[in-house]
Amino acid sequence: MTQMACPQLISSASSSSSLNPNKLPYPSIPNLHFPSQPLLRCRLLPHLRRRRRHDSLHCSASSFSEKHHTNSPKSDDLVELPLFPLPLVLFPGAILPLQIFEFRYRIMMHTLLQTDLRFGVICSDALSGTADVGCVGEVIKHERLVDDRFFLICKGQERFRVNNLVRTKPYLVAQVTWLEDRPSANGEEDLDGLANEVETYMKDVIRLSNRLGGKPEKEVGDLRRNLFPTPFSFFVGSTFEGAPREQQALLELEDTAARLKREKETLRNTLNYLTAASAVKDVFPSS
Repeated sequence: MTQMACPQLISSASSSSSLNPNKLPYPSIPNLHFPSQPLLRCRLLPHLRRRRRHDSLHCSASSFSEKHHTNSPKSDDLVELPLFPLPLVLFPGAILPLQIFEFRYRIMMHTLLQTDLRFGVICSDALSGTADVGCVGEVIKHERLVDDRFFLICKGQERFRVNNLVRTKPYLVAQVTWLEDRPSANGEEDLDGLANEVETYMKDVIRLSNRLGGKPEKEVGDLRRNLFPTPFSFFVGSTFEGAPREQQALLELEDTAARLKREKETLRNTLNYLTAASAVKDVFPSS
């Protein structure tokens, strides 16, 4: 697919606009390290948040509705969708703040504001190129500035697969088909059980991460918030912000059980790493 320049993500230090994402109630947790990926960025709990220059994705279990596909189109529909290449992966249900300043994307926004406020967010970077699977972002809040820039708050909706490009100028438009999770090959998979295991690993990872970061150890609350297994699996994937390739692989899976199992393995590896690091810290407190 043709690569396009990526628009700028909204900065945490940007304008005092009413759409400043730092004023929105989306909690977070800090950078975590694990063997297979240098960084796993989970953002779940407010008291664990670490400041960074660019806060690109804020999400919490409460951001993920039980029915994020309320009006899901049929998976065999072929539709045209404007595409927005970004150096990140958007998941169904996740919240994404953006600043739009590049001319072609301002044109796109003017069109979207007169239609259905939906566009395709697709991961694109210099190493991996542009992915074939992305997620629809729906504008739920917007503010147009005097210089014609836009501040947006978007929410992830359906996933899609790009079939072919319709045009590349002034912005990408593609024909896409919708992706939905299919029933697991093993029809007897206990999805609720898997989701609960993943939640347990997440709580342990947060607890150990707090300890290593010198934070007071507090009881981690309910992370799942009564989400069904599929939206919960998307929520978990959205917290792996520092590992975009892993996130893209999770987004492309069409089996909830497979996604939860992969997330469980990633969190287990993370927990093993943090456990070892915690043991070293106990022996060598000054290191």
